[in-house]
Amino acid sequence: MLSAVDTIFALSSGQPPAAIGIIRISGPLAGQALKAVTHDLPKPRVTVLRNITNSVSGELLDSALCLWLPGPNSATGEDLAEIHCHGGRAVIRAIEQALEQLDGLRKAEPGEFTRRAFTHGKMDLAESEGLSDLLFAETELQRKAAVRNAGGGLSRKIDDWQQRILQLSAMVEAELDFSDEDDVAPAQAETLQRLAIALAEEIRELLKRPRAEKLRDGIRVVLGGPPNSGKSTLLNALVEREAAIVSDIAGTTRDVIEVPIGLGGIPFLFIDTAGVRDSGAETIEKIGIERAHEQFAAADIILWLGDEGQGPDSENLVEVSSRSDHPEHIAKGKEAFSLSPVSGQGMDGLVDCLVTRAKDILPDGDQVSVNARQADRMNAACGSLDAMIHEPDYLIVAEHLRTARMALDEITGKASTEDMLDGLFGKFCIGK
Repeated sequence: MLSAVDTIFALSSGQPPAAIGIIRISGPLAGQALKAVTHDLPKPRVTVLRNITNSVSGELLDSALCLWLPGPNSATGEDLAEIHCHGGRAVIRAIEQALEQLDGLRKAEPGEFTRRAFTHGKMDLAESEGLSDLLFAETELQRKAAVRNAGGGLSRKIDDWQQRILQLSAMVEAELDFSDEDDVAPAQAETLQRLAIALAEEIRELLKRPRAEKLRDGIRVVLGGPPNSGKSTLLNALVEREAAIVSDIAGTTRDVIEVPIGLGGIPFLFIDTAGVRDSGAETIEKIGIERAHEQFAAADIILWLGDEGQGPDSENLVEVSSRSDHPEHIAKGKEAFSLSPVSGQGMDGLVDCLVTRAKDILPDGDQVSVNARQADRMNAACGSLDAMIHEPDYLIVAEHLRTARMALDEITGKASTEDMLDGLFGKFCIGK
């Protein structure tokens, strides 16, 4: 069984080969471990150059910069040591093997460094989730949003709401302690209602923003139309590679093809589907057509390459008139995009349209956004605030305020379960 008092180590920088590799050691034996491989424990928070040796064989492994960071003033809140060595595979492997030979040290599990930082109060759960998003960020918009949450943007809002709920609770407790009346005094009740309504409205304003999952998963753009309408050709042109097979044979695309890509700093997931037709499809193709309709229902944007007006009934549908350079090309109405994926004519206009629509769907990278777990707890807090607004019994009002505060506590991790924490930190890479 893993223990929080174990001393752990791992490569915390990118996978080798690289110019530099950073190996972190965290736990009660971190100082002893650093001294064992360097024969010296440097002054705290002073970078020094030391020879790294194998404490068993005495072999010189590398010459590296070393840092000694005693807890609790460290990234994990524990004693922490760092070895900034050369980033070759053999060098890193040799240093890790030398550390593994030391009594009381073991390799870290995924996310274990960050979990220890959470346990020791160096970051809360909302900041940890922001860090997780930052590790997986592939576009500029994802990076900006993750940096804001990892830096405590959401946590500061939650803290402000909690303080305001505590003020309401203090008003209620004072009335319970010093009032001789069983029911709420009219003036006091009106103040409580006004403050609770204002707080619930503020929380709901944030809940109206697009979810963080949309930013992480990307805008779902589904290409639809009958067989041989040019969907796969358009997909390949949008992602600038041969992601889908292109053929004149009807029904070539039988299953869903998903291709993630960033355009204009925005994450997209382009989805090619089977050609939709009412007759002539054999059994396997029919399954592909059913899946195409499922994708239409889940799409953020549908690019319809079939006859105008024949696509799915959706406000997210964009009419596309592909093959504009084909002799038999039939143009659609003026609102449609006329283009040629082969020559590139009209493609820039379509991409600009996708980016513009995506910005309306995605959360603003300069604003705080919440994920589904956080939104669920915020809705629970709003429900408790709503329940207390017209409640005449101060004891029940106090309970509603308590449950509202607990719901917000779960966002930052002040009230959490081990299973939920295991799920979050298990997604991190080793060394984080």
